[in-house]
Amino acid sequence: MKINYFLILFLFLGYNILFSQEEKVENLDEVIITSSRIDIPFNENSRTITIISKEDILKSTALNVADLLQQFTGVDVRRRGIDGMQSDLYIRGGSFDQTLILIDGIKTEDPQSGHHTMNMMIPIENIERIEVIKGPAARVFGQNAFTGAINIVTKKNITTQLKGVVGYGSYRTSNIALTGGLNLKNSAHQVHISRSVSDGYRYNTDFTNQNYFIKSKFNTNNTPFDVIAMFMERKFGANGFYASPDFMDQYEETQTSLIGVSTSIFKNKFTIKPKAYWKRGQDMYLFLRDDPNFFRNLHITNKLGGEINTIYDSKFGLTGFGVDLAKVDISSNNLGDHDRTMVTAFLEHRLQLFNNSFDITPGVAVNYFSDFGFHAFPGIDLGYAINDQFKVYGNFGYTYRIPTYTDLYYNSPTTVGNDNLKPEKALAEELGLKFNNDKITANITLFYRDANNLIDYVKEHEEDKWSAENLAQVITKGIETEIHYIFKLFNYSQNFKFGYTFLEDDIKKQNITFSRYSLNSIKHQVTSAFDLQFFKYFRQNIVYKFVERPDGTSYNVVDLKLTIMFKDLELSGIFNNIFNTEYTETNLVPMPKSNAMFVLKYTFK
Repeated sequence: MKINYFLILFLFLGYNILFSQEEKVENLDEVIITSSRIDIPFNENSRTITIISKEDILKSTALNVADLLQQFTGVDVRRRGIDGMQSDLYIRGGSFDQTLILIDGIKTEDPQSGHHTMNMMIPIENIERIEVIKGPAARVFGQNAFTGAINIVTKKNITTQLKGVVGYGSYRTSNIALTGGLNLKNSAHQVHISRSVSDGYRYNTDFTNQNYFIKSKFNTNNTPFDVIAMFMERKFGANGFYASPDFMDQYEETQTSLIGVSTSIFKNKFTIKPKAYWKRGQDMYLFLRDDPNFFRNLHITNKLGGEINTIYDSKFGLTGFGVDLAKVDISSNNLGDHDRTMVTAFLEHRLQLFNNSFDITPGVAVNYFSDFGFHAFPGIDLGYAINDQFKVYGNFGYTYRIPTYTDLYYNSPTTVGNDNLKPEKALAEELGLKFNNDKITANITLFYRDANNLIDYVKEHEEDKWSAENLAQVITKGIETEIHYIFKLFNYSQNFKFGYTFLEDDIKKQNITFSRYSLNSIKHQVTSAFDLQFFKYFRQNIVYKFVERPDGTSYNVVDLKLTIMFKDLELSGIFNNIFNTEYTETNLVPMPKSNAMFVLKYTFK
């Protein structure tokens, strides 16, 4: 494992600062995990969950969610290009179809393809926090949460103000954004509009991205309810994105929209949380940008859904139960016209024993798919608080994913689908230890996943087409650790974060010559970040990332952010890949070498 000496410097600094004056970390006991059927304070949950706070987001070197998630261990975001233009999301070695994205608890999976999972990434100005749930989450969310889930929580407290952001950088990349808030007597409203354009960092990687986001809270003095509406459009050159690097003239346009309504009703010992939503996706792909007649795909998907989650608080503990109903459809010139009805029923109960030091949460989710029948996902979480600082926990459960419409029906000059695919299934387990005091939070986790019928695109010879197939069996095991330390130096708060993940895939009963996705996960991953401030108006953030793949390829990348702050004005310089590393994250698409972005923010109050 060839790790850059820059990491050694990080660790050396981290060791020395331990002897500096201390400052308490954010009280995570006050953070309620909303991506659960039962509301549980962060430090009481018995799963591996990473919280990315709004302070983490603001101080990060990232300008979008895709770049932000790359900075946390166990999460593997493989980008094609810059500005989060097209990215695939993996957790603990799973494929991009095996991670579920939620927005305020609304499931936003794309029935066409997991390649569109990251299309609906809310601008970071509108995010309160991000909850990263690692490990099997099908018991809580149903299928698609095969290896984990990510819940993006939008801003809760809306204030009357207007924030403007302008940026310009390498490759003639520019962006402009306005975020306005209005707090009225019995309602509150937030509106965001942004646009970014670029010539691209190489041939045919230009893009134009537009984002529109609205969140309103009504009846705030009684039983409030939230309404969110968003629309994201991306137009970009896709040089080598989905095929051989020789195919340089691919082009794509995507549109994603979501409307959702939710509320919480408290009555006696019951908490009832209903949601209703509509998500629409549109994807237009050209194999040759200037010749639409050669090969053109147009896919339109819709998902109309509703759910009711209920929590009952009794002397026997917390009981969570609910039902989720959704109808999805696709209309495509390549995949055909299809629809699917999905019904999911959930039940779990959290019981605390021995003076609340031991918790046990068994549960089950039962799914019905109109085209794949009934399936059940039982599981259990266990936790024991050794004392106020240490907690040992474990969980295991079954998880499941049905094929996407692309898996089943897609055909192109380089790829062929398979309508005989079986659903993926797995039994996953983890055992972890958490530590938390007023100076440091840390955890270490061992995990194991026995998966059958994993869907991957494979081929026997270089010249063959990629074909969707069920792999016989893949056993994944690994270890993961995270450390977050806050200390005081020169009278300012400093932050140090470190994460490491090791993964090993063992393929049983299958000879694979070429694999596009599932078997090209990470082997070693290191993430490390310093958020430092030595002067009143100046702050710096340094991020280090190391990845080694199973085939032995590896890369080290260092990003730097310098920020000048004065009252309501903020000027930042963001310098990516400062050591000019040559590397690819997926599909042999070369990532940019050293590049910079300068961003000016001003808040009108």
